[in-house]
Amino acid sequence: MKRRVVVTGIGMVTPLGTGVEKSWQALIAGQSGIGPITKFDTDALATRIAGEVTDFDPTDFMPAKEVKRVDSFIQYGLGAAQMAMEMAQLTISDHLSTRTGVSVGAGLGGLPSLEHYYRILETSGPRRISPFFIPGMISNLAPGNISIRYNAKGPNLSVVTACATGSHSIGEGFKIIQRHDADIMITGGTESAITPLSVAGFNAMKALSTRNDDPEKASRPFDAGRDGFVMAEGAGVLILEALEFALDRGAPILAEITGYGSTADAHHVAAPAPGGEGAARAIQMALDDAGITPEKVDYVNAHGTSTYFNDLYETQALKKVFGDHACKLLISSSKSMTGHMLGGTGAVEAAITVLSLHRGMVHPTINLDNPDEGCDLNYVPQQAKKADLHAAISNSFGFGGTNACLAFSTYQE
Repeated sequence: MKRRVVVTGIGMVTPLGTGVEKSWQALIAGQSGIGPITKFDTDALATRIAGEVTDFDPTDFMPAKEVKRVDSFIQYGLGAAQMAMEMAQLTISDHLSTRTGVSVGAGLGGLPSLEHYYRILETSGPRRISPFFIPGMISNLAPGNISIRYNAKGPNLSVVTACATGSHSIGEGFKIIQRHDADIMITGGTESAITPLSVAGFNAMKALSTRNDDPEKASRPFDAGRDGFVMAEGAGVLILEALEFALDRGAPILAEITGYGSTADAHHVAAPAPGGEGAARAIQMALDDAGITPEKVDYVNAHGTSTYFNDLYETQALKKVFGDHACKLLISSSKSMTGHMLGGTGAVEAAITVLSLHRGMVHPTINLDNPDEGCDLNYVPQQAKKADLHAAISNSFGFGGTNACLAFSTYQE
């Protein structure tokens, strides 16, 4: 019998607010976190909007002298991890240290630091480069710093799978506990890559919305008027524990993670496979891993990027797996409000899926005024919806044709 794994804590840093309640209440209210980019001059860029985190004070989560030593994606990761540990009421004693691991990924890592220090190199020479540059920007220093903070000496990894990073990180942490390599995993994803270079790069791909004059309406998953995704930043962390361990310590159990699917399209570096073939296999794999039939699923937190092929093919993938039941699913895209947090987005959306199960509420997909042809499922438009949920999935699909799906259920003894 598979080892059961539960979620006991959540931490969130998003454009909707720092902290679970801030983000959740904004989601339920249908508020957008998208606005003009304030981090740098955008005059030369086609896209001048993004989902920036505006209320995060890193000194709330680390000593001031350490803030400048690490990139903001690590700061966000540490903040989300602290919030999740506090919600889980978890302290890692010396006895638990080697049974606690960290799986927190980032898609692009410390791009702001890379651009900053390259400018210093060009203008002032190599002697002006900080010794903290490399350890402050490489992706695996997010889980590295979290492990140091909590004395977590178990498995430690940083998954890098583009926009599926957060989901793969949680899925791998889930499997580590199932195979008894750890009892506790601090899992999730983090990203802070709103920089001139990244926006210019995504613009060159024609991937981003250019609805600069109406930012709150720019992220429009499944809507005929969409024109690309909106970059964002943020972090999500979930505390996963073996069920028997969580019960022994009287932990608050939010939900059970029951399944994980991971596939590749093997098709194209940026475009998803036609018909959502790879995505459908990831979803089916997660359901098989969970041991549930499609009819048992109530809710889907969609990848829902607000790009033509992703929205269409994700819809087709859901129809392929769920058949007639696809029309009965409640489906919503968090990105309509948060924007796309790249490596952090899968983890934040997994956290939202857990909250939806725990609180019996599904947030809306805002800006869905005219569903595009072929996008004809129930995406919960405009208004949140109360629902008696028992099982849900969270989808994430990334460049390179990498797909991840996580399955969660309400906890039953």
